[in-house]
Amino acid sequence: MSTQAPQDPRSDHALDWKKWHEHRIASVSAPYGPLALTGTHWLADGVPEELGRWREDGDEVVLTAGEEHRLTLDGAPLAGEARLGADVGPAGESRLAQGDRRLVVLCREGLWAVRVWDPASPARQAFAGIDATPYEERFRLPGTFRPYERQRVKVPGADGVERGLELAGEIAFTLGGQDHTLQVSVEADGSLWAVFADGTSGKSTFRFRFLRPEAPAPDGAVTVDFNRAQLPPCAFADHFICPFPPPGNTLPIDIPAGERNIHTS
Repeated sequence: MSTQAPQDPRSDHALDWKKWHEHRIASVSAPYGPLALTGTHWLADGVPEELGRWREDGDEVVLTAGEEHRLTLDGAPLAGEARLGADVGPAGESRLAQGDRRLVVLCREGLWAVRVWDPASPARQAFAGIDATPYEERFRLPGTFRPYERQRVKVPGADGVERGLELAGEIAFTLGGQDHTLQVSVEADGSLWAVFADGTSGKSTFRFRFLRPEAPAPDGAVTVDFNRAQLPPCAFADHFICPFPPPGNTLPIDIPAGERNIHTS
């Protein structure tokens, strides 16, 4: 009877990473992926006339448009007023459109904005891929999630404005013989989200990156895989308002793993 040699789990991890990397390239370059964002217009600062006339009204915004604006709402031409709340789905499913462009209503800390997503954006046309380090098993680490009472800290964003970032715990791990922690947010599905920088940030990698570990086990065990460190949306378009790393999340070591920068043609 023939026997089969046990598979090296590291090869499975490398294959999974390759699929993850390919999916990332496909998702960011999709027609309404992050490369398609061409504007974030805050109502308080004024919205371009070509997008209609916008005003706040309590927990909604009111859009007034004429035929000259060529807007459609739920697939029908919009001429007159429409009351809109904040969009929660993907940009491609927005109710409001202007030809191939999608208009997404955004609310952050009580401030309203309209975002414009255009599949013909220059950034999307110039995109040639994501520069990423090939998978290395040494950057896939066991960690421990330690929850704490939710707190909101103020951090600057990519647009220079300070906003609140909700933190709900930390993940502890060991890399290079040293113990480290990252402060994390907890998503609705239980997964974790960290905004971090390290010794490579702003040098061989983008100035900061995101890490999204899966939900921890009941005992707090979690995998910290820096091979899946990803570029934040603001690496793909200047109109995102990504938060910078909160206090404690700038690691005093080099992590030359994961996504580094984007390629353009």
